[in-house]
Amino acid sequence: MRLALFQPDIPQNVGAALRLGACLSTPIDVIEPCGFPLSDAGVRRAAMDYGALADLKRHASWADFLSAPQRKEGRLILFTTKGASPLHSFEFQTGDTLLFGRESSGAPPEVHEAADVRLFIPLAPGARSLNLTVSAAIALSEGLRQINAFPTGAPSV
Repeated sequence: MRLALFQPDIPQNVGAALRLGACLSTPIDVIEPCGFPLSDAGVRRAAMDYGALADLKRHASWADFLSAPQRKEGRLILFTTKGASPLHSFEFQTGDTLLFGRESSGAPPEVHEAADVRLFIPLAPGARSLNLTVSAAIALSEGLRQINAFPTGAPSV
């Protein structure tokens, strides 16, 4: 299972996603261009001390992401407020890539078209959306739970 961020706008979300990936042994794909300079120093600053533990793959464009070898392994699952099915009714598989759109504008039509499945996270009436990394954590947790792939170690003290 992989976590992919499409052209993220907020460096702190990338840092939190890198920490999430590091802690849950999940590779992270960042599809550029980002809404901020994604330098090595910026990644280290955003991810704090988890940057070295994260398995980060940067892609210069959407086309580069789609042609990457990792993309051939499984389904592309787009999480969107325009999703067709709720997260909890979906059966995840080991090779799935969980994709999240831009914080400011979501995913453009070509990303929706490329997705094998579009899911949403059910929210309380009147709520519009969750933070990007909160959504990623919910989705990744459910996916890892279903495929029995949570890390087995206890948190370090």
